[in-house]
Amino acid sequence: MPEYEAVIGLETHIQLNTTTKIFCGCKADSWGDPPNTNICPVCSGLPGVLPVLNKAVVEKAVLLAKAMNAEVQTDSYFDRKNYFYPDLPKGYQITQNDQPIALGGYMNLPLEGGEIRRVGSTKLHMEEDAGKTKHDYGRRMVDFNRCGVPLIEMVTAPDLRSADEVAAYLIRLRQLLRWLDVSEADMEKGHLRADANVSIRVKGSTELNEKTEIKNVNSIESLRSAVEKEIQRQINQVKAGKEIEAWTLDWDEDTQSLSKMRSKETMADYRYFKEPDLLVVHLDEAWKAKILADYPELPLARRQRFITEYGLPEYDADILTSERSLSDYFEAANQAYGGDVKRVSNWLMNDVLRLLNEQGLEAKDLKVSPAYLAEIIKLVDANTVNTPTGKALLEKVQQSGKSPAEIVETEGLAQVSDTGLIREIAAKIVVENPENVEKYRGGKDSLIGWFVGQVMRESRGKADPNMAREVLEELLRG
Repeated sequence: MPEYEAVIGLETHIQLNTTTKIFCGCKADSWGDPPNTNICPVCSGLPGVLPVLNKAVVEKAVLLAKAMNAEVQTDSYFDRKNYFYPDLPKGYQITQNDQPIALGGYMNLPLEGGEIRRVGSTKLHMEEDAGKTKHDYGRRMVDFNRCGVPLIEMVTAPDLRSADEVAAYLIRLRQLLRWLDVSEADMEKGHLRADANVSIRVKGSTELNEKTEIKNVNSIESLRSAVEKEIQRQINQVKAGKEIEAWTLDWDEDTQSLSKMRSKETMADYRYFKEPDLLVVHLDEAWKAKILADYPELPLARRQRFITEYGLPEYDADILTSERSLSDYFEAANQAYGGDVKRVSNWLMNDVLRLLNEQGLEAKDLKVSPAYLAEIIKLVDANTVNTPTGKALLEKVQQSGKSPAEIVETEGLAQVSDTGLIREIAAKIVVENPENVEKYRGGKDSLIGWFVGQVMRESRGKADPNMAREVLEELLRG
């Protein structure tokens, strides 16, 4: 029996985070707003209105095209894509077909085991979104709020070979979109949508079976599951001697199953022609240079630099470049600290990230500035405060905005390293706990941790724990 492999391409639709829609002044992001409250004659398709292109849409498209290694076109045009559906009030969608804003491109996708997969892209184009329909109260309801929301559509080459690779690509794409600040890329809110074209072939062959398209998936994990199920379904079909039909498939999140929606449309079905109400988008070198003037180091490039320049493990580099402001924060804290890079990384990944998650913040929103984090680490290094106090300082600084040194001074948090005082506290603990003393002397060495904890509690966390341990061991030996 031959071995089969999957051949997968993605059609990704990216909602740009512009303030207004692509061809009118209505608010672009209407998530959570009542139906049909962010519409006007332009985006609701009333007769006699004219679209006006939002300049910010072009600029964000150019940024993304650059990041995807695509060839930005000097001149691009809009087209009308004709189809009839209740959520498309004009009866056509304004999009780009023959001459889009950018052609080609690729992403070098890191995979497990150190492999880098180059995932090609055919084109990148701008378009408007349609509305949405839903069944409610036994009727089909239409909400036009999304009509005219600016989208970028990118179509990958069929370079992905598994559901896991599909998920890995979308994770990296979402990271890139947020890094560039072109989209919030929240799949649950429809900011990032991905349809998967799935086919199979005998491994080593170039002859593909017919492909199917999976639609209506609202999370990366759900798309991973849907692709896995469709690959297995196609393999079972072929093994049973049946042909694969070119269907569009709908994913049901509740039942975790695929069902047939309709046969796939062809390009001819859409009767594309040039949009007569919009001029050519002319991107001269001056405008392009202005857009790219503050072009950032990209996340995968920074990830590699963190590994090679700082000697960080891949795990650390992945986490520290997961979000741009976190990555910038790490670099600033590391520069302010001027010591062991891994020490800064550990504090950031273990303690700062916990603080961010608990408070629902991004690194750029913290009152604990990179300089303050470096100051806290230095206070611990110098034994001015112990590690637990240093960790507690993070929250105290975040609450007050005061410097760590000021808080240590005003709250008397400096570590107690006075041997005499620690010996006095330790002796008291030993006298008051004869049963545990006997158990320790009887061979239960692990109780030393309990005794140290009692000293730390008695000293309100300010005792030097190493010194406390040494004094206790001496006292407990009798």
